[in-house]
Amino acid sequence: MDADQRTLVLLTGASGYVGGRLLKALEKAGWPVRCLARRADFLRSRTAPATEVVQADCLDANSLAPAMAGVHTAYYLVHSMGSPGQFEEEDRQAAQNFADAARESGIQRIIYLGGLGNQDQALSAHLRSRHEVAEILRSSGIPIIEFRASIVIGSGSLSFEMIRALVQRLPVMICPRWVAVKAQPIAVEDVIAYLVEALELPMEQGAVFEIGGTDQVSYGEIMQEYARQCGLHRWMIPVPVLTPRLSSLWLGLVTPIYARIGRKLVDSMRNPTLVRDPSALTAFSIKPKGLREAIERALRQEDQEFVLTRWSDALSSAGKPASWGGVRFGTRLVDSRMAHVSVSPASAFAPIQRIGGANGWYFANFLWRLRGFLDLLVGGVGLRRGRRDPRTLAPGDVLDFWRVVTFEPNRRLGLASEMKVPGRAWLQFEVEPSGRGSVIRQTAIFDPAGLAGLVYWYALYPAHRWIFRGMLEEIAAMAERESGLVPSEP
Repeated sequence: MDADQRTLVLLTGASGYVGGRLLKALEKAGWPVRCLARRADFLRSRTAPATEVVQADCLDANSLAPAMAGVHTAYYLVHSMGSPGQFEEEDRQAAQNFADAARESGIQRIIYLGGLGNQDQALSAHLRSRHEVAEILRSSGIPIIEFRASIVIGSGSLSFEMIRALVQRLPVMICPRWVAVKAQPIAVEDVIAYLVEALELPMEQGAVFEIGGTDQVSYGEIMQEYARQCGLHRWMIPVPVLTPRLSSLWLGLVTPIYARIGRKLVDSMRNPTLVRDPSALTAFSIKPKGLREAIERALRQEDQEFVLTRWSDALSSAGKPASWGGVRFGTRLVDSRMAHVSVSPASAFAPIQRIGGANGWYFANFLWRLRGFLDLLVGGVGLRRGRRDPRTLAPGDVLDFWRVVTFEPNRRLGLASEMKVPGRAWLQFEVEPSGRGSVIRQTAIFDPAGLAGLVYWYALYPAHRWIFRGMLEEIAAMAERESGLVPSEP
């Protein structure tokens, strides 16, 4: 279909893991997109200029009609598994509100991503809810293209981060029964390809497509393949009993998954999730990847995954992002904090763009210099490299003992550490509009290498916390000073 003939697409769940990647794919393909978001400000700074963002909530039926006006096809990627309440009831209500509003608005097609699972068996609450949502959407009378998928393999996905954390942290794993259950994992790139191609699938009626990769494997085999590609040796000891509740608490100790999400996830893992109907392979042009290639691609993207969408983005978008300290994400440790300033995003970003080199790091520069000196003593690059230009940056630039991995003017700066540390480290700055001002978000991420990395992080965490807090405060103060909102110091 020519770009000028493409109809308006409505995307829900654009702040989530799959939805965020789908948004970029739709924008790249030239589709006119409107995003429905509970927190429009959170999402608006992440979209292309031509993409609309409308504030609405599927749990608020009255808010949906304006978002659906003029829409031909709608993606439904809403899920409440992270909700502290009764997620099944919330999923049911959200789907019913969406189906009713879509019918009244004249939407012609709904594309929905659900989960695999044999309905003839006793499904978990999570999988049962996924199937129930599809039935509610079908009750609208609108043709529904429903995709049913198993584990999604991709850097930052919920299942992949759980597997990654378990393998990285535990050389010996006590394995409950769900580790032997078969699944048919699919690469996230293939999921996105199916979702995009469904827009132009010639079809008068709805259809259900089961999608998966080329391999049917157990969770244990997935973990062993991940370990093999990382050069790790892991021993798995099966045990006959380990309840979902105990498993979820165990996951909460060693993985990034909150206990309530872990319990729902583990409960679903007792059900095999295999493709029984291969019709998707003939209806679409996608040739799904196997497990090995899916994990290889995910690992290649890990160094930059914190700048991509993640499963936790959906949790962040549910409310005001918190200021964290020492929070785990996978095997990573995170310090993230925010500052509100009464200036435009461009003014808020200006001090960030000039950071490092001769300009310094705005707070405790003597400690930055000391850290650079210590890095030199152990064979690192130290601070001697400075920066190419005092005012401009580009991806690939060196910045003291960092390297620029992402740079979006007035929006985002991502740095990867090249100093000698027992692990890997990143530092990221993001600026988003907020009301009449802006929000500056500063995030430090550390991926420790074994026990030495953990000791390093926690031994220096009090100093890091003081430095990171002071640095953000100085950046915010400088942005307001330079805009004339705060008098300059004499």
